[in-house]
Amino acid sequence: MNLTINVVNEGPMKSVVYLVGEIDAYTAPNLKEALIPLTRQEEHHVEVDLAEINYMDSTGLGTFIGALKSSKEYNSKLTLVNIQDRVLRLFKITGLDEIMDLRASIRGGSE
Repeated sequence: MNLTINVVNEGPMKSVVYLVGEIDAYTAPNLKEALIPLTRQEEHHVEVDLAEINYMDSTGLGTFIGALKSSKEYNSKLTLVNIQDRVLRLFKITGLDEIMDLRASIRGGSE
């Protein structure tokens, strides 16, 4: 399966990353390549829209953990939004829902 990545800059301090497809061992490197540089911008807010992601494996979780570590190192913020139930279960099972900013919608509701 493929992963389409579209980064939209919403001002100088915020980017929204729209994803469509699946995040797995084959597509995670491309996601990491797009995501990590955004988190390395000091005080930058990065939202990742997962509305169109219906499958993610542990490689995808690892990519988001790496992005979270990078965001903390560079004092930026990483938020995952519009997470489908199937994918959200992975975050809950692994306990990552306790350490990551997960939101039900891109404009504010929270899980």
